[in-house]
Amino acid sequence: MSSVNVVVVGAGPTGLACGIELTRRGVDAVLIEKGCVTNSLYHYPTNMVFFTTPELLEIGDIPMTSLNEKPNRTEALKYYRRVADHYKLDIHQYEKVDNIGGADGSFAVHTTDRYGCRHTYSASKLILATGYYDVPNMLNVPGEDLPKVLHYYQEAHPYYNQDVAVIGAKNSAAIAALELFWTGARVTLIHHGGQISEKVKYWIRPNIENRIKNGEVKAYFHSKVVEILADSLILDTPKGEVILRNDFVFALTGYSPDLQFLNSVGVTLDPATQRPRTNPTTLESETPGIYLAGVIVAGMHTNEIFIENGRFHGQQIAEDIARKLHV
Repeated sequence: MSSVNVVVVGAGPTGLACGIELTRRGVDAVLIEKGCVTNSLYHYPTNMVFFTTPELLEIGDIPMTSLNEKPNRTEALKYYRRVADHYKLDIHQYEKVDNIGGADGSFAVHTTDRYGCRHTYSASKLILATGYYDVPNMLNVPGEDLPKVLHYYQEAHPYYNQDVAVIGAKNSAAIAALELFWTGARVTLIHHGGQISEKVKYWIRPNIENRIKNGEVKAYFHSKVVEILADSLILDTPKGEVILRNDFVFALTGYSPDLQFLNSVGVTLDPATQRPRTNPTTLESETPGIYLAGVIVAGMHTNEIFIENGRFHGQQIAEDIARKLHV
């Protein structure tokens, strides 16, 4: 068993920020990440450009540079690797947390690494910075488990000359639909609402709307998928049932925090706000010794916390932990 002051679950930008702030205060910490460092950013579309400026993504007082006004995915990944190296953070990649036992002052974090080896960490405090990107909102329709159904979009090339359905009408769906169309896929967009979301970035929305208007991207609004078959989709539309020829489905219907994991350590959502109960100053949860950081602080309101504001959670949490551990 390894002993450490703090275990941070998650090594995204917020988890890294937590590790940095703890290190600055002399609190030793281990970061456990079930994927790679900044795993969620890694799974963003290959050509994605952030809708923000570099300084708003910075952590640990390390400047971020970009060739353009707004950084892209590759620049962000390089930056966060550099920050992790600079602060010599102890990050255990490709290691999944199986369960957490114990209590404040003596938590036991049980994990399994990529080789199937089990590990246990003894920690005084825990920080959960797990994000929400790993838990897609499911369609809950027959056929959703087919290999052709994808909940993440990275690049368009593999879908050239294929019949591709994109389900959703927010940023990720609009960007995927456009890139797939530009790469030569035959794209159909399906959405239960009546239009492309007003929250889609201002330079993306008119582009996808024009493609739909010109018939270059087929769109079914006020419609939903009721069944996914090997070579087709069955839709429920205002004009009745429609069967579409289909090779691949991108179900880009959003993501949610892992509520099952949160509940397993005693963290529940406030019924009125749908947010985990936390101390607003320290971000300590209702379970003493367990802190929440990043987007999971917002619970189901995943559009309220991003890297730009979640990166400051590390300082709030580290100050409280250092005070309580008398470091």
